Amino acid sequence: MANRNFGVWAPAASAVTLLLDGERHPMSEAGDGWWSAPAGLTGENYGYLLDDDDHPLPDPRSRRQPVSVHELSSTFDAAAFTWTDQAWTGRQLAGGVIYELHIGTFTPDGTLDSAIERLDHLVSIGVDFIELLPVNGFNGTHNWGYDGVLWYTVDETYGGPAAYQRFVDACHAAGLGVIQDVVYNHLGPSGNYLPRFGEYLRSGSSNTWGDSVNLDLPQVRDYITDNALMWLRDYHVDGLRLDAVHALVDTSETHILQELAEKTDALSAFLGKPLTLIAESDLNDTKLVTPREAGGYGLQAQWSDDYHHAVHVALTGEITGYYADFEQLSALAKVLTRGFFHDGTYSSFRERDHGYPIDTDHMPAWRLVVADQNHDQIGNRAIGDRLGAQLDVGQLAIAAVLTMGGPFTPMLFMGEEWGASTPWQFFTSHPEPELGKATAEGRIREFEKMGWDPSVVPDPQDPATFAASKLDWSELTEGSHSRLLVLYRALASLRKVVPDLTDPRFTRVTCQFDEDARWFVVDQGRTRTVINFAAEPQYVPHGGTLLLATDAGVEVRADGVTLPGHSAVIVSF
Repeated sequence: MANRNFGVWAPAASAVTLLLDGERHPMSEAGDGWWSAPAGLTGENYGYLLDDDDHPLPDPRSRRQPVSVHELSSTFDAAAFTWTDQAWTGRQLAGGVIYELHIGTFTPDGTLDSAIERLDHLVSIGVDFIELLPVNGFNGTHNWGYDGVLWYTVDETYGGPAAYQRFVDACHAAGLGVIQDVVYNHLGPSGNYLPRFGEYLRSGSSNTWGDSVNLDLPQVRDYITDNALMWLRDYHVDGLRLDAVHALVDTSETHILQELAEKTDALSAFLGKPLTLIAESDLNDTKLVTPREAGGYGLQAQWSDDYHHAVHVALTGEITGYYADFEQLSALAKVLTRGFFHDGTYSSFRERDHGYPIDTDHMPAWRLVVADQNHDQIGNRAIGDRLGAQLDVGQLAIAAVLTMGGPFTPMLFMGEEWGASTPWQFFTSHPEPELGKATAEGRIREFEKMGWDPSVVPDPQDPATFAASKLDWSELTEGSHSRLLVLYRALASLRKVVPDLTDPRFTRVTCQFDEDARWFVVDQGRTRTVINFAAEPQYVPHGGTLLLATDAGVEVRADGVTLPGHSAVIVSF
């Protein structure tokens, strides 16, 4: 067992003691709120005793929590792993396909090692990046991941940090990049001991999920940026998805997002491979992805929920809540040609003007990550129902063609490639009864504005809710599931041979549609997608040479296409 230097930032304490394998070691002040233990100590299980407290707290920078987020930390040497990915030089995001998955529900075992067994499947549908929902330590046996409290750990239920390294190494061997979803805007409700150590949270400032992170202190900012660099450096991750950056309260001269981008770019230059930062943002503001020299933060990409909403409404007709503004096919046309629907327009859900226009002459469309389904848009529905619960296979095929064949960076949600029948519901496993009760009751209240019946909301604390959300891999070879999977594989192949489908220039995208007849045409260069949203067959006067069809009943001519109900074709013209 190697020696290790133990240190912790704890400005709120007047005395700190390291408890290491049952022995106590008084720590000394090292300046700026840091405390250090005597050098050269050897041990494995440790925690910190603050002031006169006899209950040791886990290390805020713990790499491993073998028991729970309330118990002792354990040392972990990330450098001990023997990597085999020396030939992996990374991959740029442009032209790539992302696959979002939750380790706990992706396979029956719900571990990183079991996920490795499914990598060949992901390669077969054209995936370039796997985006993992948060894996850091949380309280309980299962969780979405957004209740994490120890950002530097990999939860033991998934296999811990060593399994994470094996997973990334296997992904790179399969030609897949890894994007890790990280949450820097809040901490979970149980096991968060950071305020005991120092002012990690901003007093009197909160967001949807709790107290805001205190970005006024350089030590807290370092806590975030050091964590980001850990994933990229020690775990060989290729990118990070930054959760809900609109909830980051930062009034400093250099925004934390810009600081993250600068440090990530420096590491990218040193490692000699692309590193990608993707923001989830509710702001519809491309300042996030505008280069720093042009006044932006310099991130590589950001999510666009407007795309999801436009596709969802065009397929389902659902116009409650935030879907109301997307009722017309013109909303879909605007999103495809302008990027955002709300680009300074009035949002009826927000009851105010929202968003900013995109400079489509200069910004490439690949900087917008789009999805017709994702963990939020499924899991935050009352019963966690996927599109397949409302739509037939033809409509699911239309969603696939739009997302995989559009100018943006497509992101698939696990199981959508075969129209998985399993829901993906909101689940928690808080051991504290009062917290579990509060979570369930709060969940019900969330749906009132959306107009959903609260009586059908599953109890997130019920283990059956978690079990029901696991993918059923036996569906892949069955009927319509198999048909849809064949389509996704065909789309993946087509993206590799038709340059128009990955061309990110907004200026090459035009749309035509008939609101009453419910047909829709997207031209990208010399490649055309023709869609029949209607249930009845119809002729659309925009044809070409067939490249792909979602239904065997299509008839394609140079002057037009006859489409069965709920079908689409991609043609060249």
